[in-house]
Amino acid sequence: MASGGANQSTAAYKPYRHLKTLTAHQRAVSCVKFSNNGTLLASASLDKTLIIWSASTFSLLQRLVGHTDGISDLAWSSDSHYICSASDDRSLRIWDARSPFDCLKILKGHSDFVFCVNFNPQSNLIVSGSFDETIRIWEVKTGKCVRVIRAHSMPVTSVHFNRDGSLIVSGSHDGSCKIWDAKEGTCLKTLIDDKDPAVSFTKFSPNGKFILVATLDSTLKLWNYSTGKFLKIYLGHSNRVYCITSTFSVTSGKYIVSGSEDKCVYLWDLQSKAMIQKLEGHSDTVISVTCHPAENKIASAGLDLDRTIRIWVQDA
Repeated sequence: MASGGANQSTAAYKPYRHLKTLTAHQRAVSCVKFSNNGTLLASASLDKTLIIWSASTFSLLQRLVGHTDGISDLAWSSDSHYICSASDDRSLRIWDARSPFDCLKILKGHSDFVFCVNFNPQSNLIVSGSFDETIRIWEVKTGKCVRVIRAHSMPVTSVHFNRDGSLIVSGSHDGSCKIWDAKEGTCLKTLIDDKDPAVSFTKFSPNGKFILVATLDSTLKLWNYSTGKFLKIYLGHSNRVYCITSTFSVTSGKYIVSGSEDKCVYLWDLQSKAMIQKLEGHSDTVISVTCHPAENKIASAGLDLDRTIRIWVQDA
């Protein structure tokens, strides 16, 4: 019965099509993320700037300038009012995503490139990961670092809070994926502890029960956090070099979406693991993907030979 259900859902699948290409960054686009309220799209680039776009018209609303080196990651606060950016200039910046779009805080303390960042759901804390092998937890209101976790033995590639903010998952080039108590900073579980391959990305599922883990052997796995076992494996894309982000699409059916080094965006059926669509059009590695919280819309970002953001939609 289960496979029949999977076949039916695949049969009913409406393919995504290319809607628009956004060209305003002068270097690789490192990250794209829709705001949680669905009204805005933010992009970060090695050109040292962030851009805020309208998520309905895709017009450029504001460019955020201030970092002195490339930006690797960005995160939205839960209320969609603030953006935090992580840069090779070793700092994070908190920006107002509303006019006058000020830089409100500069978070300093990491001793090497800041590579990844996220707000907790309450958005009173920010977690960051760095090439200095630490995770830092920052207080949003004051900009103070409240905890330093010596987390890994190589660069930290991703950090993400679960849905109640009690846990942080981290991944690293050292091949491990770890779960941390957000309040105490203690390691509760090591999900993966292989030297090889590097863990290039990790995030909790929306319900907090699962963890999506990407490794640099072109593999995506869905892990059950409580049992410490992996349930699903997603294959077909190419990922051996870059920290490509992946995400969950939940607006119509449940899918896994990822970028790829073959310049495509891949979509898999979460349950059946079948690859159901491959979106072509970028001219370099697709490093980042984001799904709109309410509409069937995907944005994807390309590296230096591409420098664009492509918007993909499913017709109603």
